Amino acid sequence: MEEITKGLFALQDETYRKFHAKLMPEIEFERIIGVRTPALRRYAKEIAQEEYIEEFLEELPHRYYEENNLHGTLLTLRYRELNEFLEKLEIFLPYIDNWATCDLIRPAVVKKRLPEFLKEIRRWLCSDHTYTIRFAAEMLMCYYLDEEFEPEYLELVCGLHSEEYYVKMMIAWYFATALAKQYEKALPFLEEQRLDAWTHNKTIQKSVESFRIKPEQKEYLKRLRRPSSR
Repeated sequence: MEEITKGLFALQDETYRKFHAKLMPEIEFERIIGVRTPALRRYAKEIAQEEYIEEFLEELPHRYYEENNLHGTLLTLRYRELNEFLEKLEIFLPYIDNWATCDLIRPAVVKKRLPEFLKEIRRWLCSDHTYTIRFAAEMLMCYYLDEEFEPEYLELVCGLHSEEYYVKMMIAWYFATALAKQYEKALPFLEEQRLDAWTHNKTIQKSVESFRIKPEQKEYLKRLRRPSSR
């Protein structure tokens, strides 16, 4: 919608645009407006309940990167009932074309319905779309490593065999977080070299950089590094 696009351009920060474009090499520079995330979230809150938002959400694909970010943010703000949220999310997921849009979708609505949400996650993990898979693994990382944790979930993520960079990065992020929260359960996946060498080493790198992992655990993880496959 032209009105929403104008609203985003009103928040444009050209310096930030140039900086952020370097982090998003898969997105054409012309598609990046340059809106800082806090500003975008404030804008989303201002318009989330407006009637015209339904029309915007139906206009897919969006032209601009920030329109996708706004779309994902609006889904989490506008829909407070799980089935309705999932219906709208299902439509949007195939249009996600970058890691940042994928990673900003953190739906609070699922927190009280985690067993039901898990069914959708299992299905998304079997997708052939890079960012649907990444989103599914991220949801396991965000919502299923604490009270809802089951060792089986580690197996689900370990079982993702993909050469896509942004999927492999998410697997590493997941296991680094699992080591911070479920160290004894996650550690065997590194000791037994269950991950490919690149993801294995990236997991260790992220773990060593984490403030949530004990120094002695970091020292042990460093010893588990594998030779580069190059």
